[in-house]
Amino acid sequence: MTGRFITVEGVEGAGKTTQLDFLQQQLEQAGKRVVRTREPGGTRLGEEIRDLLLGHRDDGMDETTELLLMFAARSEHLARCIRPALACGDWVVCDRFTDASYAYQGGGRGLPRERIALLEDFVQGALRPDLTLLLDLPVEEGRARAGRRSHPDRFESEAAHFFRRVRSAYLNIARSEPARVKVIDASVPLQQVQAQIAGRLSDFLAEVRGEG
Repeated sequence: MTGRFITVEGVEGAGKTTQLDFLQQQLEQAGKRVVRTREPGGTRLGEEIRDLLLGHRDDGMDETTELLLMFAARSEHLARCIRPALACGDWVVCDRFTDASYAYQGGGRGLPRERIALLEDFVQGALRPDLTLLLDLPVEEGRARAGRRSHPDRFESEAAHFFRRVRSAYLNIARSEPARVKVIDASVPLQQVQAQIAGRLSDFLAEVRGEG
């Protein structure tokens, strides 16, 4: 029995935590066993790497170092959490995954897409998310929302033009993989955001039932 792998992506301030709560609730109401996790992180080692990546101790970190740390955490995450959960039939819901590497290290930092793809194939093999929900909103609105939260981490401290490149990279992924990546307008009121998610999830659950 194999579970399904759903990821939620988006720039800062898109409301991922709130929508992950909603998504998990919807899946559990549909009778699915859900493992919820996040990147970078998801394991003891992954959380330690997360602290390195998000903290300000290494603000001048080299872009390639950053990318390699992301995939080191991801490799451990896959081995310790994601693959075992899927193998026993659980549904994994993850706050960001490799699309974030293409968006942040690729779009934001300017690293070549081919370099990221090489690591993706090496670390993940054939594994890819079954469904990705991309919470999209204008960068200025997202930054304003994020600014009302806690002290900004190393990524949140980047300038607006960095996040415009990140958003553009995310939308390019969605255009290139429309069957997997579903864009959710996160700029509208919460009830409307969740109605979009519920609709996309309903369609996906119907597809899964059809496969069975």
